[in-house]
Amino acid sequence: MKYIRYEKDGVPCRGIIENGIVAGFELSDVRILPPASPTKIVAVGLNYIDHAKELNMGVPIEPLLFIKPPSSIIGPSEIIYYPPQAKRVDYEAELAIVIKKKARNISAGNAEDFILGYTCLNDVTARDLQKKDGQWTRAKSFDTFCPIGPHIETDLDTSSLKIELLINEEVRQSSSTSNMIFDCKRLVEFISSVMTLEPEDIIATGTPPGVGPISVGDKVEVRIQGIGSLVNSVGIR
Repeated sequence: MKYIRYEKDGVPCRGIIENGIVAGFELSDVRILPPASPTKIVAVGLNYIDHAKELNMGVPIEPLLFIKPPSSIIGPSEIIYYPPQAKRVDYEAELAIVIKKKARNISAGNAEDFILGYTCLNDVTARDLQKKDGQWTRAKSFDTFCPIGPHIETDLDTSSLKIELLINEEVRQSSSTSNMIFDCKRLVEFISSVMTLEPEDIIATGTPPGVGPISVGDKVEVRIQGIGSLVNSVGIR
């Protein structure tokens, strides 16, 4: 199933997409909202083998975690705003896990019971500030730096999905989730051993190789096989 959050006549709603229709409306007749409303976004760094090779870095022995705030979330077709403090802002296409129910100390074998589904995510990053600060909080946390959507796909085998990012229709990232170092179940196990995951919390599972800059005026698209396409533009306030 495809779960969606949308707004019709100013009223936020939830529904299921069937044959391009939600609650009797064409998707073009509603405003699509971010598909989840999390208490936190837990992101994973360096989780693709091909990305580690690209950076000439060793494979992590356990997941590398950081947090993005819920205030960074935007939905499909919304604008990624280039902050005045940054000189370089990068895209990072990622598969996102959406949590179904409260999860604490969950085993990988039981992880599917706690996963609602999956969606597309762009872990937008102020790369120059990341290097300047020596840690990631500011660089990852600006408003609009976490586009997600367009919906949550519940029926998905994530072991080998094509994942791409396009800038103005040109492919910049292209890989497969089969290159993940830690798969989705292992990530739920590891993260839930550290912190309690709440319903609709998001796990951003890492980005493949090919990360690079975005510019004002760009069209940025994350495509993941079995889910669809998340499109945003880049602007300034």
